[in-house]
Amino acid sequence: MKSLGRHIIAEFYDCDKEILDSIDGIEFHMKQAAYETGATIVNSSFHRFLPYGVSGVVIISESHLTIHTWPEYGYAAVDLFTCGDHVDPWKAFSYLKKVFRSQRAHVVEHVRGRYDEVGIPENAPHKTVIEEEKIAVSL
Repeated sequence: MKSLGRHIIAEFYDCDKEILDSIDGIEFHMKQAAYETGATIVNSSFHRFLPYGVSGVVIISESHLTIHTWPEYGYAAVDLFTCGDHVDPWKAFSYLKKVFRSQRAHVVEHVRGRYDEVGIPENAPHKTVIEEEKIAVSL
């Protein structure tokens, strides 16, 4: 089935707490994750909370990557929403799991803007093709 985009919602557990509490580190890794997917970065915005935690977004031409961290629990919630058939959000997921030193993760992939539901002709020369509407994996 064809769709406009892919949206991975990931939860990273048992991560390195120092990494999750570094605004500079989180911004660097989220931008690097965007590069890993093959995306084009447009802009980014990150905020450090007190006493701890970071939230941020990397806006890409192909949509966005967002993060919210709870360093005190070693936990990060991440959304990787990409459009276009040349961008692979799973590369960002793998990169972030590694650099956060996540011991376990849960991830769900959603298809966004299915052609048949939006009313786009199946032969329209746009975006991505995937085989299943929703994939859930525990790692």
